[in-house]
Amino acid sequence: MRIPNKVAIITGAGSGFGEGIAKRFAAEGAKVVVADINADGAKRVADEIGDAAVAITTDVTSAADVAAMIAVAEESFGRLDILINNAGYTSRNGSMMDVDEETYDRIFNVNTKAIYLAARAVVPVMKKFGGGTIINVASIGALRPRPGLVWYNGSKGAALNMTKGMAVELAPDKIRVNALCPVLAETGLLEEFMGVEDTPENRTAFLATIPLGRLGRPSDVAGAALYLCSDDAEFITGVSLEVDGGRGI
Repeated sequence: MRIPNKVAIITGAGSGFGEGIAKRFAAEGAKVVVADINADGAKRVADEIGDAAVAITTDVTSAADVAAMIAVAEESFGRLDILINNAGYTSRNGSMMDVDEETYDRIFNVNTKAIYLAARAVVPVMKKFGGGTIINVASIGALRPRPGLVWYNGSKGAALNMTKGMAVELAPDKIRVNALCPVLAETGLLEEFMGVEDTPENRTAFLATIPLGRLGRPSDVAGAALYLCSDDAEFITGVSLEVDGGRGI
């Protein structure tokens, strides 16, 4: 087991990347808090994991919800070692001029303000326990932005900058902060990111842009997150790890 007895919170864990991370972490010995705005999804994932998991309904843009999420980790498992800021939001791939202000605000609240709120709540707890690990799930679009997702990519670029600043500032407290940059994956947001129907023809066209020739999978992101949270990565902080099959090259 790679992370035995660690306690991890994963946001957006009711499906997609977050579900994959939660299940992999539990399989590797961790206790997990499955946090998601979708209560049914969070409960399903926690139930499938079993005694090593607890579900909580969390809006990551709410300071009160985030505080409750942090508290449930301590109450349920006695400590907190890992936070995965995975919850994300996007507009549909298309013209930047078609994104209304409400959607823009939601993108930045979920993808960047949530990191701020989580840090304010979790850092004091991690300090109390002698350190910890934070991972911010960004996007390959933060490093190689393309037309169609301008505001989403911008929010993820901000997340990368936050990651590096946090890493330096929190290093004296033994808190490591890293980011993951996944490519388009087989999750519930697939068509939103593609901006077109997920037909064999459209998928083939997109796959042609990924050198390794397939979409990402939750297991890819889970494996990368596991490494960064394990003792094997104890000297790694402030990095942006591309989990993209080579698309960012």
